[in-house]
Amino acid sequence: MAVNNKFILVTGGARSGKSSFAERLGERYGERSGKPVVYIATSQIYDREMEDRVEEHRKRRPAGWETVESPYELAEAVKRLYELPVGAVLIDCITLWLSNLLLQNDGSGEERWSKPGTGRQLLAQAEQLAATLKSAPFPVIAVTNEVGHGIVPEYQLGRVYRDLAGRVNQLLAAQADDTYFVVCGIPVNLRQLALQQTGGLDEL
Repeated sequence: MAVNNKFILVTGGARSGKSSFAERLGERYGERSGKPVVYIATSQIYDREMEDRVEEHRKRRPAGWETVESPYELAEAVKRLYELPVGAVLIDCITLWLSNLLLQNDGSGEERWSKPGTGRQLLAQAEQLAATLKSAPFPVIAVTNEVGHGIVPEYQLGRVYRDLAGRVNQLLAAQADDTYFVVCGIPVNLRQLALQQTGGLDEL
């Protein structure tokens, strides 16, 4: 896969170092191409804690990066960059995008997650997003969270979110050229690891 259209998925737990690793990848692609890196932020600031987290990320990013805020229309935000001189696109993060959609209010007073058929709709959106990132004419690095390693949430919204996040991550990983799992700041290339294990599976 050529560097000019590589799709990389970076996952890990909270404070695993995944965002820092993704930013280093973005900086490397930007330097190689001599073109600007576009950072697509999916977060929405509701309180001081989130404001502090966003500010921490802003300080860490190179000054020359362009930031685009897109909490809902993520595929469309990427497509708008197709014809522009872009060295790389970094999306942080997929799971915040998913939570934004789940909590979206359509004006009826109900959040989207509580309505029948929402899961299928969001998975369809994720499939569209995966295709968009795969076909982008520039490197795309998407950060997501691995949320299924803890206990089962005791409330329904938490369970819906956990299950959908796992399925969305699988859809994206299926299209990604490389998928990294970051643990304790150390990135592991899952695609390379899977290829190494193929022979063993054939023998089962």
